Amino acid sequence: MADPKGFMTTPRQDWPRRPVEERVRDWDEVYVPGALLPIITEQADRCMDCGIPFCHEACPLGNLIPEWNDLVSREDWRQAADRLHATNNFPEFTGRLCPAPCEAGCVLAINQPAVTIKNVEVAVAEQAWELGFTPPRPPDRLSGRTVAVIGSGPTGLAAAQQLTRAGHTVAVYEKDDRLGGLMRYGIPEFKMEKHHLERRIEQMRAEGTKFRTSTAVGRDVGAAELRTRYDAVVIATGATAWRELDVPGRELAGVQQAMEYLPLANRVREGDLAVSPMSAAGKHVVIVGGGDTGADCLGTAVREGAASVTQLDIYAQPGGERDEDAEPWPTYPKIYRLSAAHEEAGELRTAPAADADARLFAASTLRFTGDADGRVRSLHLVEVDAARRPVEGTQRTLPAELVLLALGFSGPDRRDGLVDQLGLEMEPRGTVARDAGFATNVPGVFAAGDAARGQSLIVWAIAEGRAVAAAVDRHLTGSSQLPAPIGPYDRPMTV
Repeated sequence: MADPKGFMTTPRQDWPRRPVEERVRDWDEVYVPGALLPIITEQADRCMDCGIPFCHEACPLGNLIPEWNDLVSREDWRQAADRLHATNNFPEFTGRLCPAPCEAGCVLAINQPAVTIKNVEVAVAEQAWELGFTPPRPPDRLSGRTVAVIGSGPTGLAAAQQLTRAGHTVAVYEKDDRLGGLMRYGIPEFKMEKHHLERRIEQMRAEGTKFRTSTAVGRDVGAAELRTRYDAVVIATGATAWRELDVPGRELAGVQQAMEYLPLANRVREGDLAVSPMSAAGKHVVIVGGGDTGADCLGTAVREGAASVTQLDIYAQPGGERDEDAEPWPTYPKIYRLSAAHEEAGELRTAPAADADARLFAASTLRFTGDADGRVRSLHLVEVDAARRPVEGTQRTLPAELVLLALGFSGPDRRDGLVDQLGLEMEPRGTVARDAGFATNVPGVFAAGDAARGQSLIVWAIAEGRAVAAAVDRHLTGSSQLPAPIGPYDRPMTV
């Protein structure tokens, strides 16, 4: 500890966001450039000598948080970068995209605002790139073994990097035309600019990882054929089978899945399209679903110039403080959080009838109605109680010319044929079945990430990639020195 009294003398200060009216006119990241570094060493000083750092337990990567906090407080960026990368392949991703369960587990958070762990992480990551502390790390020699990784999201990329550095020859297969999975086409630019992704991929190329884009395994190349060409296969396709909303009017034009809408907006930013064919410009937009994907749709619709945007959340509005009985420290609490997109919508009043910012809480969709041309024009909803039962007399109607369904995902999309061609066993909930060593029922085929775990956080995705890499390395060589931060049956801390 550089300052043993830092947590008592220094208040929490987060990375400031740019003014709303400025940032909604562009697609750049929402934070003030250069404003983090001047405050971050004092913020790192707030890390306590807590004895048992529960932030380790709250983070599936096992990040050595107190260690790099101490190093940052001393401005030892090289050592801090080494300690950070010892457990996390892509801290610049998690520092921007993770909801920070580590902060919920911070000992200081028992009775004070937690250490800004996420901000410290991204500051270290950016300093590492700026100061040249992230050179490619190709292996000293090759093992002669080959591995195919299917999917280039955070799980696939982490597994590929670990296996490449262990000396195996790795090829990553991606069905889209660009690498990154949902980080590329699902995460808006204002949450993470894609140059962060590009520089990490270039590092991996320099280390020896091979990439095959626009190649859907099961459709463009046979899954069984791929299995015969490689010594091992890792399935890291993610959970992209979206959940549906079975209500009258679902068939109307303009009722779209969030993951049909967001990729088009990202393709505009990539220069593939001048305007998204699903643009929210000038339309009344309703987003069904209260999670992060819904918030991403919200921020995107605001930037596209929607006439109004309302987000429906079936849960009641949470309070601003942790419920110590239902969700005691150090579990991750369900509290009212104001994302950048919600801050924008609230300040701009995109949904005047909403309970808070752009959200209507405890709201359930009853049906959609449309015009004579079969296009959606209205969404009919009702308030619900804690058991999701309709509350009599609370029905209302919202104008809706674009409805975005952000209801989560159930497992891997099976339309490409990968699952059936390999003959993979599946869990009842739609995910790929695997054993305690990440192995599927098909010899030499392993499954990791959301495809096997189910929809989860980016830190769990990277942890899965690192752990499955250790399992594959052990399968190929008989032993492994690669770290395995989690097992396939590990889950977040709950009561």
